[in-house]
Amino acid sequence: MPTPKALRPFAHREYRVLIAALAISIFGSGMWAVGMVYQVIHLGGGPLDLSLVAAAGSVGLVAFVLAGGIAADRFPQRRLIIAVEGANLAVIATITALAMTGLLQIWHLAIGAFVLGMGAAFFFPAYSAILPRILPAEDLLAANGMEGSMRPVLQQAAGPAVAGIVVAALSPSHAVAAVAVCHLLAFAVLNFLSRTALATPDPGQDHGALRKNTLLQDLREGVSYTVRTPWLLWTLLWACISVLFLIGPIEVLLPFVVRDQLAGDSSMFGFLLAVMGVGAALGSLLTASFRLPRRYLTVMMVSWGAGSLPLAAVGFMDSFWAIAAALFVFGATGSVGMVIWGTLLQRRVPRHLLGRISSLDFFVSLALMPVSMALAGPAAEVLPIWLIFAVAGGVCPIMAVVAIVVARMPDDELAHPLDTEPAMESTTPAGD
Repeated sequence: MPTPKALRPFAHREYRVLIAALAISIFGSGMWAVGMVYQVIHLGGGPLDLSLVAAAGSVGLVAFVLAGGIAADRFPQRRLIIAVEGANLAVIATITALAMTGLLQIWHLAIGAFVLGMGAAFFFPAYSAILPRILPAEDLLAANGMEGSMRPVLQQAAGPAVAGIVVAALSPSHAVAAVAVCHLLAFAVLNFLSRTALATPDPGQDHGALRKNTLLQDLREGVSYTVRTPWLLWTLLWACISVLFLIGPIEVLLPFVVRDQLAGDSSMFGFLLAVMGVGAALGSLLTASFRLPRRYLTVMMVSWGAGSLPLAAVGFMDSFWAIAAALFVFGATGSVGMVIWGTLLQRRVPRHLLGRISSLDFFVSLALMPVSMALAGPAAEVLPIWLIFAVAGGVCPIMAVVAIVVARMPDDELAHPLDTEPAMESTTPAGD
């Protein structure tokens, strides 16, 4: 009986090691999200203190994500990933020790959150860059789909749920200690990654020459490649617009939709987010179970654009199940596009640029996320919420069509077929 496509990456030892460590680590991150909140409250902190700690993590992530991409292209990804997990372990273990001895203060948590955010900035570009080194090209879609389905289950559901139980049964410090155990296990597992299997240089990569460049030169090379590659440039432009228009309404205004249109409370809001997470997990798993579409760029953009359209009606809906269905579709189609997108970066971007391009993608999403959330509240003061959702859900499909047409994506995907051969794009992109 043939192995299901979604499970084929597990035939490779290095992938099994990497995904096991990643699963443990993101489960720990989910626990940290809850443990950190109640640790702040336990110390007598209020909303301002909690905002400070949460913002410190975001600042660390945004400030270092571009440097993380450069590092992923300069240094062995195996070493970076292990170093990050070791740093995570050191930070959480220190916070645990301080909490258990009664010495923990709010500023300790803020510094810890900053270092964890900085670690994530180095981890994810390196993770994206290492996958093509340990898997054949035809298994990358399944690997990205597996990660996309695993993350909402472990980080958004299981991890927070277990942390909540530990906090209620014991204390916030015990939950933080459990996070430290997760990072200890992940660090131990990562050390089983083979040095020899990952020692072969990437095609076209000269680490010696790369390290002679300044950080600015490295970054300029990544930006230049992006600007000269139409499908990449216009996908990132679409991502900028979608983050700006969609994140704020979902994160800031949806609770008021629940309160005013559904007469619901925080539990109903949480359930709606969980429905969106389930849709994302199922969409990722479904994408991982099939081959990369022949029209991969078109499918990706249509999934994102059409999947945003149901959000345009959220402001008019007074049915819980209708809003839940809209969020489920948004989560599922969004993850379909994300799995394809991650696979395209790994298959079409030259490997010596993959870390930097991945970090640029990450930076685009992160940089505008707080802007969107900051603008949503003031916008709702002068505009009806239904209009904000209508504009957000309507702009993204239009921009998806614009991106497809301007970047000539249908012609590009036919000129670079990926469904049958693992071709790596040259450093001179199509469309120059």
